[in-house]
Amino acid sequence: MTKAVIFDLNGVFVQSPKLSERFWDEFGVPAEEFLPALKEIMAKVRMPNAGSSYAYWKPYLDKWNIGLSKEEFFNFWFSAEKEAPEMTKFARELKNRGVKIFILSNNFIERTAFYEKNFPFLKEIADKIYYSWQTGFVKPSKEAYLKLLTENNLKPEECLYFDDSKENTEIASELGIKSHVFKNTAELESELKKEFSLEGLNTSEPNNL
Repeated sequence: MTKAVIFDLNGVFVQSPKLSERFWDEFGVPAEEFLPALKEIMAKVRMPNAGSSYAYWKPYLDKWNIGLSKEEFFNFWFSAEKEAPEMTKFARELKNRGVKIFILSNNFIERTAFYEKNFPFLKEIADKIYYSWQTGFVKPSKEAYLKLLTENNLKPEECLYFDDSKENTEIASELGIKSHVFKNTAELESELKKEFSLEGLNTSEPNNL
């Protein structure tokens, strides 16, 4: 019996254009320069005690002649991120049916602070949110999943998992968690209906729950 659904956050509940594409459009920084910097920095700031994320970005911003202050930089980044209301509706429907909802996210402190201020729906729909900068475990590390399971007294086979990263779902599957690569809400709806018999769920209706 499935007792809980675990979701990734970015690309699922929070949608946004690719940051690399925005840096190219706004500042002319090519993806082949931006993406290695992003990968290097995120590997550091997603961990506890990383310090200011802006401090890691500042040398690159200077290199690219981008004169954004700390506040301007994070505003540029985070202002493009929006709630996916159809996903919020899914989560509320599941909670109304007694299913536990968890969010497992590789993320950093400044972004989390933005979400807590601007996206209160996250705490409303989730029984608990696990951020890597707080736990110290970054997906696809098995420890990230095991910590969630252990703390909530869940067995792998009692959980359903959705993530837009194939690598993350493969690791979760190895642990025995029923996992799916998140592509769009239509496919997710199909999987949830099969799992929970959610015949009344219809994402084409307004989110009025």
